[in-house]
This record gives sequence, structure tokens and C-alpha cells, in this order.
Amino acid sequence: MVIQIIIGFIGLVLIAIPFSKAKKKIQIKSIALAIVFQIFLAFLLIEIPVINDIFFYFSLGVEKLQLATNAGTSFVFGYLSMGIGEELIFAFKILPLIIVISSLTALLWYLNILPKIIKAISFIFEKIFNIGGPVGLGATANIIMGQVEAPLLVKPYLSKMCNKELLILMTAGMSTVSGSIMIALVSMLQIQFENINLVQHLITASILSIPAAIMYANILIPSDSVTDYKESKISKIYESSMDAITKGTRDGLEIAVNVGAILIAFIALVYLVDSALALLPNINGQSVSLQMILGFFFYPVVWLMGVPTSEVVPVAELLGIKTALNEFVAYGQLASLDTEILSDRTKLIALYALCGFANFSSVGILVSGIAAMSPTRKNDLIEVSFKALLGATLASCMTGLVIGIFN
Repeated sequence: MVIQIIIGFIGLVLIAIPFSKAKKKIQIKSIALAIVFQIFLAFLLIEIPVINDIFFYFSLGVEKLQLATNAGTSFVFGYLSMGIGEELIFAFKILPLIIVISSLTALLWYLNILPKIIKAISFIFEKIFNIGGPVGLGATANIIMGQVEAPLLVKPYLSKMCNKELLILMTAGMSTVSGSIMIALVSMLQIQFENINLVQHLITASILSIPAAIMYANILIPSDSVTDYKESKISKIYESSMDAITKGTRDGLEIAVNVGAILIAFIALVYLVDSALALLPNINGQSVSLQMILGFFFYPVVWLMGVPTSEVVPVAELLGIKTALNEFVAYGQLASLDTEILSDRTKLIALYALCGFANFSSVGILVSGIAAMSPTRKNDLIEVSFKALLGATLASCMTGLVIGIFN
């Protein structure tokens, strides 16, 4: 196990090096620092009792939010919102959580609670990784905000950022999940993860992925260029508390509708692809499927994450589904797995590795979203988009490897 973990750290770094724009400028010292810092951060967030207690109260808060959301959905949708387990109706039970959390997040942002937390975390990353304030803030905000919303905070600086800094923003955006999506995932996964604090682990996954994202961006486009603040204030988003609530609700509704629509379309497309692939000869007695093909592709990556050989295939299939489709589909597959297929440790590694927006559709969303804020950088965003997808995928895998050390 120890040897596999050591090989995993080396292997997950080596995968990125052939795609580097300047291999000779890669700094081994900064890579080692990022990995050590990620392990140290995981220790703080997982093993320190005081922090565990804080996350315990967070989880209680999430339970209250779920109950509050149920109160609203039961009024609007009646019995359709009351199902649990196999009787749960996704559109009426999970998607409304996205709307409520989006609204609450916007209000907390207006009240200057979340900005202080984000700026504190960002300051640490800026000092350790020698990155500028704007990119540090934009990357760190992804812990709470969506991959397109976070760059809004540093919109005035987007035109001045070098390509490496744009890559950090995109990689961080795709290697994390927003707060609204995170809470929805908690509701989806509760049956599969009954004995752990899902809130703690999903927040930890997003936090740990930021230094990993910065590390991979530094590997893929090594550069010492830094764009720094000329002013310390964060761009203003909301005019009042009511403006925050209404805009947050509207944004949450848009996200929820998009999530639902994408799931319908993608699951239907996967079914069609699998129907066509089933015409091919069976492999080891199993019908050929998209999951099987993607599983073969991601097999070595999942082994490098520290997953035992006997459990690699199902996790590889999940990671492939997440990359080709999205994290909701992959987490849905994880939630529906027989509880005996994967060990508790492997389930946790999978939970971390799947925690992110790194998929092909997100690349288009992110490029078009940031390009709308800074049209002059559209070609640069397209240029670094593949590297961002690669870096974000590997960052989430590295986070899965790190968390496996503590379990």
C-alpha cells in the first residue's frame, strides 16, 4: 500500500509533464511543496478534533437547510417532494436544494461573511504558491461559488492575467464544486455514506483541490508572471440583501434547470451509445458499454490514486463517466452501487476524485463564461482549455490519493 501511494504521487505528476509548455522550467521544489502542503491541509481538516467539531455543526446546519427546503417544496409540490431512497424524485427533492443554497450563499456574500473567509484562505495560498491576489481570490472562491461566478470577483483583472493565471482560474473552477451543488450531492449520497460527515468531506475535497490545481497549472504552463491588486476591495456583486436573495434565487434556478436538463440529455445519450455498443461481441461475458471503455482508459489513473487492484474497475468507470458526462451522473452511479462492491476507503477516495466540474461540457461553459467578462482573452482561454481539463482531472485524483493516506 505504501509503495503504491508513493508511486501514485510520482505517477500523477508525471502524467502532466508531457503536456507542459516549458518542461525545463518546471520546478520540482514547488511540486513537492504543493504535495506536502496538501497532505498537511488534509491532516488539519480531517484529523484535528476542533475542526471536526466545526464540521459537525456545519452538518447540523445542512440538515436544517434540508428540512427548510422540504418545507418549501412540500408546499409547492406536495407529496412529490416527500420520497426517500428509491422513491426519491430527483427534480422535486434534490434540485430545489440548489436554489435555496444559492440564495443563502448570495445573502452571506452580501453580508461580507463569505468574502472574509475566502480572502483568508486565499491569502495563505498566495503566500505559499507565490501567486497574485486576483488569481488567488478567483481560484479560492470556487470553494463556495460556481466556476463561472468566481471569476466575476476579479473581472477587472482578467484582461491583465497571463495565460498561466487564466489556467489556474479554469483548473480551480473545474476541480471543485460550488456550495449549492455540494449540498445537493450530500442528499444524493447519504445512503451510500451513512457513517461519515459528507459535508466535511465535500468541503475538504474542494479546499484540497485548490493547491493541487495551482500545482498542475504551474506544471502545464510554468511562469513567474504575477498580476497583483492595485486595490484591496472585492468587486461588488449585490446592491442589498433583497437583491442578493433574488439574484441568488434566480441563479440557483438557472443552475437547477441546467443540471436537470443536462442529466436528461446525457443519460439518454449514454443509453443510446450503450445500445449501439451492445451490438459488439461481449468482453469477458459482459456487454460492451461506455462505462467499460472509459474504465479501461482510466484504469491506470485510478490505481495511482491508491485504490486496491480488485476495486479499480468500478472507480475507473465512475471517473470516466464524470469526465465524459458530469459529476452528477457519476455520483448517481456511485450512490446506486451495491454497498459491498467497494470498501469504505475506496468509496472515500472515489468521493474526492469525483468532486469537481472537470468534464467536456464544463470546458465550453467556462470558456464562454469568462470570455463574456473579458472578450479579448477568448483565444487565450481556448488555448489553455484542454490543459485546464487535464489539470483539473488530475487535481481531483491527487486529492483522492491524499485522502486515502488518512483512511
